[in-house]
Amino acid sequence: MFTKVLIANRGEIAVRIIRACRELGIQTVALYSEADRQGLHVRYADEAYLLGPAAARDSYLRGDKIIDIARKCGAGAIHPGYGFLAERADFAQACLDAGLAFIGPKPSAIAAMGDKAVARRTVSAAGIPVVPGTEGEGSLRDEDLLQFARGIGFPLLVKATAGGGGKGMREVRSLEEMPGLLQAARREAESAFGDGNVYLEKLVEKAHHIEFQILADHFGNVIHLGERDCSLQRRHQKLVEEAPSPYLDDDLRRKMGAVAVRAAEAVSYANAGTIEFLVDQERNFYFLEMNTRLQVEHPVTEMVTGVDIVKEQIRIARDRQLRYAQEDISINGWAIECRINAEDPYNNFMPSTGRITHTLLPTGPAVRVDTGVYMGFEISPYYDSLISKLIVWGETRAEAIQRMRRSLAEYRILGVRTNIPFHQKMMESTRFIGGQFDTRFVEERFQFDQQEEQPDGQVEIAAIIATLVAHRQTQQAANIVQRGARDTSNWKWLGRWERMHR
Repeated sequence: MFTKVLIANRGEIAVRIIRACRELGIQTVALYSEADRQGLHVRYADEAYLLGPAAARDSYLRGDKIIDIARKCGAGAIHPGYGFLAERADFAQACLDAGLAFIGPKPSAIAAMGDKAVARRTVSAAGIPVVPGTEGEGSLRDEDLLQFARGIGFPLLVKATAGGGGKGMREVRSLEEMPGLLQAARREAESAFGDGNVYLEKLVEKAHHIEFQILADHFGNVIHLGERDCSLQRRHQKLVEEAPSPYLDDDLRRKMGAVAVRAAEAVSYANAGTIEFLVDQERNFYFLEMNTRLQVEHPVTEMVTGVDIVKEQIRIARDRQLRYAQEDISINGWAIECRINAEDPYNNFMPSTGRITHTLLPTGPAVRVDTGVYMGFEISPYYDSLISKLIVWGETRAEAIQRMRRSLAEYRILGVRTNIPFHQKMMESTRFIGGQFDTRFVEERFQFDQQEEQPDGQVEIAAIIATLVAHRQTQQAANIVQRGARDTSNWKWLGRWERMHR
């Protein structure tokens, strides 16, 4: 049984894993690139080691270096988090070959489900409906994909077979634009995951993106922890997630949960994973993909079930049986997560870099912030723009929305631009409040208005005044009132003076 875990990741997810390990009494080892030398995960871990230059291909994607460090520091296991090497079967196998526990599924399951094209073929053979696309196994040349596209029909998606998070994904509307988009998708997938292979999938329009959280042990026990609705996306990047979904009824939820478990059983899955579906307007659902790792949005499931998914991952990797049966899982209340990104919503969501000069996190009942940054931290251009995840819980969806509004209003980040204004606008949207949204809602029907035009200079003046007021309030809140030089208060001195002059 391992007592030290190396976290092969960075940012908020590395901090999240470190906290879970600490509560289990397990020592932690952090890795960092030159750009992450001052990262919060580096400060929190028991040990930390430099991986290499800032670029991911020279640091967080170097599986050989990571395993070498794990051996030298005496770690017994590696947790990959999400992204980077989390869904690389060859890395998982290399960990096992080096005598290290891999806190994730078996390499065979990653190969079968981590490769999206192979996953589609696997679940299709198990009788699970899939979105029409390229069912072939292995790499496909651009010429092959162009030929398949004619049969599938447009619009369609080009998707990376390795990884997720919208990386290596392109929407294609015509055959003429497809060659250029194929090359762009391959380049992005190669940069993000070290694998440029892609596949095609029919674009189901006006669909809901629903995913089911899976937990499975090495003894054949498989359960699901309910669903998350991840339909609010922009450019295939998730922005807001909630659990449960306002779109599903109890009957559809039960059917999809049973299919999700069956899909995991088809590859003898063990550890945490996610089965993703698309649900169309007629409430037909189709298998989309399986993420053989921890999801960014896992906290909303934790909030409504009370299950610590990261701790369960570690226990499963220690060959423990699941502590829960399916009948033990119940959904309590509602949870919403907003991804706080370093990007400018007033300028087409352009990434924003720089040093965080001030941050004030929201607090209060049922409010959770998962973050890897702090005041003075430098947001670099080398990695994704995620600053933090703001998660709230409420007894009802209405209460969760109201709590998220309050929390967003309290959240302060200075030094870089963030998408907090976008989330505030979303929480006020009547369509969102009414649950009337799908995967195209943000890009086609949600209006995030630009700033109103003002006479020259007024916007700048207003911004300067607002900054000065916020700075003054912060300084006043930090003032420490010291005891006067006298041995008593001014009120008593005034009373004495009045008595003396009567």
